[in-house]
Amino acid sequence: MPKYFHAKLINLLKTDRRFVDDEGELVKAAVIDRAWQIDHALVRLLLRKPDIKAKFFDEIEGHYIFNTNSFIDYISDKNFLANSYTRFRNKIGLNIEDKFLPERGEVSLVWPYKDCVLEGGQTKEAEKRKEIFFNAILAQDEIDRLFDPKVLTRWKRHTVDGEQKVTEIKRDVNGVIRENLLIKGNNLLALHTLKTQFRGKVKLIYIDPPYNTGSDSFGYNDSFNHSSWLTFMKNRLEVARELLKVDGVIFIHIDDQEMHYLKLVADDIFGRDNFIATVPRKTRSGKSDVPYKLSQDFDWMLMYTKGASKKDELFGRTVERKYYKSPDFPDDEWRLSPMTTQRTIQERPNSNFTLINPKNGQEFPVNPNRCWAVTKDTFHHYYKQEKIVFPGDYDFLNMKQPAMRVFKSEEISRRGDDFDKAYVSTNFLNQVMDELLKSMVNKKGTDEIVELFGEKVFSYPKNEKLIERIIEYTTEEGDTVLDFHIGSGTTAAVAHKMNRHWIAVEQMDYVETITMERLKKVVGKKVKAEGKLIEEIDYDTGGISKSVNYQGGGDFIYCELMPYNQAFMDKIQASQSSEVLVSLWRDIAENSFLNWYVNAEIPEDAVADFIAIGHGENGLEKQKKLLAELLDKNQLYVNLSEIEDENFGVSAEDKALNRAFYRDS
Repeated sequence: MPKYFHAKLINLLKTDRRFVDDEGELVKAAVIDRAWQIDHALVRLLLRKPDIKAKFFDEIEGHYIFNTNSFIDYISDKNFLANSYTRFRNKIGLNIEDKFLPERGEVSLVWPYKDCVLEGGQTKEAEKRKEIFFNAILAQDEIDRLFDPKVLTRWKRHTVDGEQKVTEIKRDVNGVIRENLLIKGNNLLALHTLKTQFRGKVKLIYIDPPYNTGSDSFGYNDSFNHSSWLTFMKNRLEVARELLKVDGVIFIHIDDQEMHYLKLVADDIFGRDNFIATVPRKTRSGKSDVPYKLSQDFDWMLMYTKGASKKDELFGRTVERKYYKSPDFPDDEWRLSPMTTQRTIQERPNSNFTLINPKNGQEFPVNPNRCWAVTKDTFHHYYKQEKIVFPGDYDFLNMKQPAMRVFKSEEISRRGDDFDKAYVSTNFLNQVMDELLKSMVNKKGTDEIVELFGEKVFSYPKNEKLIERIIEYTTEEGDTVLDFHIGSGTTAAVAHKMNRHWIAVEQMDYVETITMERLKKVVGKKVKAEGKLIEEIDYDTGGISKSVNYQGGGDFIYCELMPYNQAFMDKIQASQSSEVLVSLWRDIAENSFLNWYVNAEIPEDAVADFIAIGHGENGLEKQKKLLAELLDKNQLYVNLSEIEDENFGVSAEDKALNRAFYRDS
């Protein structure tokens, strides 16, 4: 390509300030980074020049497609920007897809099993399976159909009138499902099942996943090795991102054991620019028996958006303005407004002066990073109109700087009925965390569970006030809230009380004895009290019920991913002897789907070898692992595509409900 084309392209790219350094030279890595992202501004820039467009775009039926690889190869060529710094430089270092990291312009995260899938199929809290068995590490050739949508079964609708059959799936005018859903099943596979109906529909995701501490009382296996845990989280966050709306927000609860590693993984998935904040949560009030005698009394929530602009008002809120009454203005209330602006004294030199209180001579120097909202010439005009209030003018005001007085009569004439409302950019941390730090200790959530069930049936439940604040600041009524580590059900309970549409996923067996029972109490049931003529709803009045004026009611659907090989996985784990496992092995060979490389026949010498393994060190665990490896992981649950297969025995009722749920998909 002629040198003038090089120069033309370089000069064009330099017009974008993102691609030049402080000395005005082009930074190749910055250009390549944006090219990998198919940056819209870069694409528009390249389309401006016909010869550049012809070089890097392919025309298909009148549409132009950016040839990313061609462009990056051209920019990466040693002769492009062939100056003294680049012409003779050797390319040495790590590369991904034959592109060196400096050329990609990114940080690459690599760890063992990163590109695998950790199914994580534990169902009973007491199991605490060993990592190598609990997390079946699946290679790519084993997951062809793993993420296919699954058949849903055991449908139940829970209302104030009790348990009812599900006869329909309610949808809104746009065809989106509007049923509150509690789904039992592996959360990774459930998320992939949900994406057929809820891709890009969820406004808020809150999750409280395993912390990977190896010591707390989580219902999941909480002692993954580090790399396996990162893979476990990566698998689930990738599909969670697909479910979020563009302006949706996800809160990931975590402690400092893995938080900083998780931050890097989440940056990679959601985009570093989409990170919002790290929010602290107080968990306790000091503990003496801790390492280094330093009590870590907080855990954290990582917040991301899928793609909201930083200018979007994700946390904006309408607030009521506060007005004052004073004897000097008996007929008109007033409020205070800041007397400085964000403009600098360089921008407004006529506002660069020391403001003096005419009553007592007290001086107030201008803030060098801001400036007064009045000028030196207009100050006395506003002061004579009594529009300026100084510290000390009123005993009931705690002022340190002068402020402008705004009269209610002025605002009514200017703004009408909404005169007393202000839409502000709310500081979520400052305005909410003071209250949350007082109420977030884990004991609060435990108290709420004990009030509902009469005993502590769940360890470390989150309290309702925490979830209320998150939902209040990130959603509106009717928005969809998702929690796929639902645990005791706090997120769903609060979302229900706040009139949000909710989806909850849990794979542990306590979903029926704790989670579902809690949500049934939230919905409530009709009762006829003695001496009363009409029925009333007996519902959960604890937690946030009073603060949001919740009166009970509504309903939700419970259903399960239909298990197949997963049922055998559970039986394997529950077995306590070699004899039981041998009997189970014969059942598996006859009635399950095996991996393609497994012989369904069981020679007697293989049985003898199997029993011998059980007599060795950790023999029972090794036997369980061997049997687990026989099973085809693609058939842990019944795929929707096989709903008509007689081998799975899907009922006519379930077939009808699955058709209603998945509809065209």
